[in-house]
Amino acid sequence: MVPPRRSRSTATEGHAKALLAARTALEKQGEDVIVLDLRSLSSVTEFFVICTAGSARQLTALKEHLEAAFAQQAYEVWHTEGTTAAPSAFNHAPQWILMDCGDVVIHLLDHAARAFYRLEDLWADAPRIPLTL
Repeated sequence: MVPPRRSRSTATEGHAKALLAARTALEKQGEDVIVLDLRSLSSVTEFFVICTAGSARQLTALKEHLEAAFAQQAYEVWHTEGTTAAPSAFNHAPQWILMDCGDVVIHLLDHAARAFYRLEDLWADAPRIPLTL
């Protein structure tokens, strides 16, 4: 299957969608929420929203809250990847949910995944968008 061709949104639409995602994550007590502007660095997406959650349960709550907020604004979540399985004695894998919304990609990570993958360091050249409530 060929993935849909990504079209560039208007500057204000992608920016508004990224800020909605960040504010929605903060409503559910998402930690260390940042928005990175990738428009000059990537042809894949325009913005990353990165957020840390304290538990698998909070990851699920964040994902569901984001889906509801996007649906209310008629923004589409194209695809969601990741797991929120509770860690066990045999499973200590970092937890990470990725929500592909076209011009915005949302990364919801637990503390271990955030520390291990260090996405904001990988994209250190990307300007951060200030979050004002």
